Amino acid sequence: MKLVMLARNPGLYSHRRIVEAARRRGHEIDVINTLHVHMNVTSSKPTLRSGGRTLPCYDAVIPRIGASITHYGLAVLRQFEMQGVFPLNESVAIGRSRDKLRALQILAREGIGLPVTAFAHGPRHAEDVLKEVGGAPCVIKLLEGTQGRGVILAETDASAKSIIEAFSAANMNILVQEYVKEAMGTDVRALVVGGAVVASMKRTSKTGEFRANLHRGGKPEAVALTEDERKTALRSAEALGLNVCGVDMVRSNHGPLVIEVNSSPGIEGMETASGADVALAIIEFLEKRARRGETQTRGKG
Repeated sequence: MKLVMLARNPGLYSHRRIVEAARRRGHEIDVINTLHVHMNVTSSKPTLRSGGRTLPCYDAVIPRIGASITHYGLAVLRQFEMQGVFPLNESVAIGRSRDKLRALQILAREGIGLPVTAFAHGPRHAEDVLKEVGGAPCVIKLLEGTQGRGVILAETDASAKSIIEAFSAANMNILVQEYVKEAMGTDVRALVVGGAVVASMKRTSKTGEFRANLHRGGKPEAVALTEDERKTALRSAEALGLNVCGVDMVRSNHGPLVIEVNSSPGIEGMETASGADVALAIIEFLEKRARRGETQTRGKG
């Protein structure tokens, strides 16, 4: 197959591993900076160009689109889809996962376990929102934050109100969630590829930090998922329409609760902790499923 990866930094571990796995399996793969692609959007002959050349026909596209360029990255990915190139994850599915509120609404509709979450416009409803989640301590999240950025633990009602007011004054949209005390600063991530959990790990936050993200100093280690956790991960991926994703869950007294679904999960910590060859699993999925013109999102918003 002839593959293309959309990635701004080809030197990242995840990107290097996917490229290595593809070439080891005998495939051609180009890595193109997402922001260097420009589009000719016409009804007669739409094209994608980069570096002064028209991009060739590819069998599949692997989108590794950073959160800061989601809007432009999804526009580029949609253009590939319109030209019949099979996407590892489709643009609509990535868009759902990147909008935290929309993702939670979809997961809630499917009956998937979530922390109690509240959303309101403006600081006037701060007290009502806090009551909805059971008061402080609670977690306040920016809708567009990633890798633990824009996530704050408010330990008192007063501090929670101040944080909500500050974000509202800056015209930032936030979610307020219950703090699951029994998780004790840990979460589990299930890596889903093509409707199967191919690897899993537990992440433990460093001392003095409640966020377990590896970018925040969290420590990864191997973990065996419960059957409920495995089913929750698979149902979450299916609900959002993602072929490949990391499903982050906390272990609560009433079962696994999904805190985030990541459509471009890093694989370094996962491969190190679990010993699984995640990059190979991704390429093998494309070998089985990638067929030109089989994207499901053409014509959808």
